Amino acid sequence: MSSSILQPDEHVLTTLEKDGSRRWLFPKLSRGYYWRVRQLVGFLLIAVFVIIPHLKSNGKPLFLLDITQRKFILFGTTFLPTDTLMMALLMVSLFLGIFLLTAIFGRVWCGWACPQTVYLEFVYRPIERFFLGTTGRGGVPSKKVAPWRYAAMYLAFFVISLGLAHTFLAYFVGVDRLQVWVTQSPLEHPGPFVVMAFTTVLMMFDFCFFREQMCLIACPYGRFQSVLLDRNSLIVAYDRNRGEPRGHVSKSLPVVDNQLGDCVDCGLCVKTCPTGIDIRDGLQMECIHCTQCIDACNDVMTRVNRPQGLIRYSSQNQVDGQKSSMIRARVVIYPLMLTIFLGLFFWNLSQLKSFNATLLRNFGLPFTVTEEGLIANSLRIRIVNRLETEDQFTISVVSPPEVKMDVENPVTIAADKDQMVSVYVTAPKSSFKVGQISAEFLIQSQAGDQRKVQCLLLGP
Repeated sequence: MSSSILQPDEHVLTTLEKDGSRRWLFPKLSRGYYWRVRQLVGFLLIAVFVIIPHLKSNGKPLFLLDITQRKFILFGTTFLPTDTLMMALLMVSLFLGIFLLTAIFGRVWCGWACPQTVYLEFVYRPIERFFLGTTGRGGVPSKKVAPWRYAAMYLAFFVISLGLAHTFLAYFVGVDRLQVWVTQSPLEHPGPFVVMAFTTVLMMFDFCFFREQMCLIACPYGRFQSVLLDRNSLIVAYDRNRGEPRGHVSKSLPVVDNQLGDCVDCGLCVKTCPTGIDIRDGLQMECIHCTQCIDACNDVMTRVNRPQGLIRYSSQNQVDGQKSSMIRARVVIYPLMLTIFLGLFFWNLSQLKSFNATLLRNFGLPFTVTEEGLIANSLRIRIVNRLETEDQFTISVVSPPEVKMDVENPVTIAADKDQMVSVYVTAPKSSFKVGQISAEFLIQSQAGDQRKVQCLLLGP
């Protein structure tokens, strides 16, 4: 059997040659309207990404995901592992927002706001084009590039990756702790130094080697678009009715006398694509909506005296000449669900106190009888101080009046710490009905907040 039977007719992946080797992409640069807008948005997003870890609200970082301390700070509000309901509501709201954004605008996140795209297209590739001599145009570099240029390029990549790694880690450890790490010797904090070095290596691997394969292979978002998009969603689309059949046309030949479509088959839409696809084949998983093919095609259409928009932002229905509508089931259902979940999140947020309190029973017997004939319950109250400062707490009985409490008041708890407080509760035997009595405790903080805790005391 001939081995040629096993040869594919085209690329299995845009980054894979027919023989299985890596196909390196060096996209040409199309400096059109969309590219200029994306560049401005990209630089603004980079500035925001760098600045956010340094911003504070209510004396706390604006955004911090401190996994080691098991606390998350969003917009100056601290969320603890016990705030599972609020975190769940926030995560569901985030996903619903992504679903809604994709249903209306397609994969606009991938091409315009994803850090992978922003840093690759507006930081690493411009540096690469500068050192390889393709600044301003992109494309495959000359084979005669001096070795020192590659060395200088990778040195620049390392410096950028080092800074990017530190910025990334600031979201998880905070700028104050990160500053201590940077100013100290690595021997004083070998663990954090290894984490920083490993993160830098990952950045180098991603932006210097893996690159567009992160979007094509690793990221699942592109594979979700089959269920997130519909025929009315905004996509980057090629107008086949107008462009086919393809062929070279003369600038002086009127459109009405030309038997060919407007596509001149120049291939620039493929050469400028950062993922190496041909948008003329229709909507594809690899398309990240970066609009480089739109800018390239519009420039060609202008030069051959044809109207722009052969490749444009459109919907599948519009391209096929069918009726397209912005109002449809998912565009109505997603905002309604998003409003409900965000409403529940902010309502729970408004109910947050400066501390949490959880009532637990001690191990052992459910109750004991004292020498005075009273029924005693041994309990524990776990108090979590959510403040950034020390706070004091007092615990007392609200009802019923015959229930007495033995506890050491006040209880002092350090900032962002928790403490288990032992509580010894007694009540007359006559107060118990069917072996139990309902009691209510009041926990007050020096900061002014208070919580009431319900408890079921057990007895004979």
